[in-house]
Amino acid sequence: MTDTALYRRMWRWHFYAGLFVLPFILALSVTGAIYLFKPQIDRWEERAWLHLPVAGAVSADLQVRAAMAAFPGARFNHYRLPRASGDAAMVQVGLGDGSTREVFVSPQGKALGALDPETRLAATIARFHGSLMLGAVGDWLVELAASWTIVMIVTGLYLWWPRGTGRMAGHVWPRLRLNGRPRWKDLHRSVGLWSAAFVLVLLASGLPWAGIWGSAFKAVRAELGLLQGPQEWKVGTSDPHAAHRHMHTAMAVSAAIPSGPAGLPLSHFVGLAQARHMAFPVLVLPPHAPQKFGPPTSAVWTVKSEAQNRTLDDSITFDPATGAQLSRSTFADKHPIDRIVNYGISWHEGQLFGLANQLIGVATALALLFVSIAGTVMWLKRRPQGTLGAPERVPVRTGAGLWLVVAVLALLLPLFAASLIVVALGDTLIRIVRNG
Repeated sequence: MTDTALYRRMWRWHFYAGLFVLPFILALSVTGAIYLFKPQIDRWEERAWLHLPVAGAVSADLQVRAAMAAFPGARFNHYRLPRASGDAAMVQVGLGDGSTREVFVSPQGKALGALDPETRLAATIARFHGSLMLGAVGDWLVELAASWTIVMIVTGLYLWWPRGTGRMAGHVWPRLRLNGRPRWKDLHRSVGLWSAAFVLVLLASGLPWAGIWGSAFKAVRAELGLLQGPQEWKVGTSDPHAAHRHMHTAMAVSAAIPSGPAGLPLSHFVGLAQARHMAFPVLVLPPHAPQKFGPPTSAVWTVKSEAQNRTLDDSITFDPATGAQLSRSTFADKHPIDRIVNYGISWHEGQLFGLANQLIGVATALALLFVSIAGTVMWLKRRPQGTLGAPERVPVRTGAGLWLVVAVLALLLPLFAASLIVVALGDTLIRIVRNG
């Protein structure tokens, strides 16, 4: 009887968790699956500036001058090397209002067009995926949904366990000969089982970006002295223009195309970058240039790869006057915890091992969508007309093992813990009202 009561309690948790996260799963699975193909989306968006003639190519310095002429009064932020011969170079400039533009320049030094990085397709999808376009509130909702999805999976695995039957059919694989709700139940169980580990990894690898979880993680790292250089991933939502204002202020001390009387030109450092064959995109940043993460560069030239596969990270600094290499930082130089997080981020974005990673990510998103839809169909087929059809609350003495699981989840998922308190208070209030 105890096991039956505990089973029904787990079913109740599983039901309400699924009901809450369903709309979020639909939105986040679709946007996440699309964002996995960011490199292809970016290249499609830049398609008009690829495979250009190379005859009469000019230096990188003249390409930057063309970009600056297209935006008078702008500041030079960085130069992105073309991915292949014949592709346009990209010059990012900072404008007076604190925003930036990515200017695409032909090999012959002609400005062909410009994009606002904040409104690019992949960036827009990423904002919707991370915050539903609702700012900090959306970020909290997404994190809360991720936390309850983890609860849904944990309770689902408990419900899946074949108690005493040892039967594989219907649990490990579906019995497709069945019809109606039994078939949907088998599909829900088996697809949920095979995708559970992938979904959990996907959810866990996204938590370092979340506002509450990511901020707590950052604070713990600082408290334990685990910081090693700037944190190279964004936490939560922020005013995108705030970073740009900081970048523009930092650039105020540098010339449009920095090089002192004894300094080497940009083209020299572009040549050094080309010789190192780093992973695309490869940026060349002038002295005091703004960076995506951390403070502006110091009075040195920096060549760095910002590949989404973060295991390929590479950053080299050079002396402005002599071109001598001053320092180099690679993925192997990061703190072990940062390496683990960056492995997870690369996996989450589908870039850890190329197309196969992207396809696994899509399959994971589709499996999560299917399990959610199958669960919804089961619910609609089971529930009495005109009622919610939620599993009834069954009083059961909570064992130490269950309390331990709840405590671990609450410790690891702060928003889950907060929402759990709200749910418990609400449930108590409802019982008080019902009992008069």
